[in-house]
Amino acid sequence: MSNAVKIHSFPLSGHAQRVELFANIAGIAHQVINVDLAKGEHKKAPFLALNPAGQVPVLEDGDTVISDSNAILVYLARKYAPNYLPTDAVLEALVQKFLSLAAGEIAFGPCNARLVTVFNATLDADFAIATAHNVLKKLDAHLEGRAFLVGDSPSIADIAIYTYTAHAPEGNVSLAEYPNVRRFLANVEALDGFKPMATTKAGLVA
Repeated sequence: MSNAVKIHSFPLSGHAQRVELFANIAGIAHQVINVDLAKGEHKKAPFLALNPAGQVPVLEDGDTVISDSNAILVYLARKYAPNYLPTDAVLEALVQKFLSLAAGEIAFGPCNARLVTVFNATLDADFAIATAHNVLKKLDAHLEGRAFLVGDSPSIADIAIYTYTAHAPEGNVSLAEYPNVRRFLANVEALDGFKPMATTKAGLVA
């Protein structure tokens, strides 16, 4: 594993899981280093030397250190798995659109709704659930007749959107009304190398 990239992660973090998921699916040699958030390891040295923001995930690739899950996806795809990041200008722009969605409405919607139920975060659950359903409606419409979000093959856009969408029920967000989204999730789960994040018995899953 000497040539493997290192992924500093946390088992229940959707942001970290999307990086692990991509490394698995793309066949990128990697080593997962779990950071004990409960003990505050992410707020102490030496982790803060890697990411002063004190957040997972963090990627180490030799002397290169990158934080932010979407930035890591772009780096890994460009360097190790270029098929997952199209170079066509239109398709690459669409990938960026979904990375922004993952950092925006997905984060403020299903991610935050899950933070409330799983981690007792002091966030507005009603707002998060409403935001989640709003973005799920958009995704469901976009996915009509599509297997994946961009083009005809999987990309890092699918990886960025997958985890918090799949785990939305843990935050009391039902996926029952979104058949295209459910089909999309199944398509990602059918990819070689797929590895799920552990399901938490919370929200609708309790």
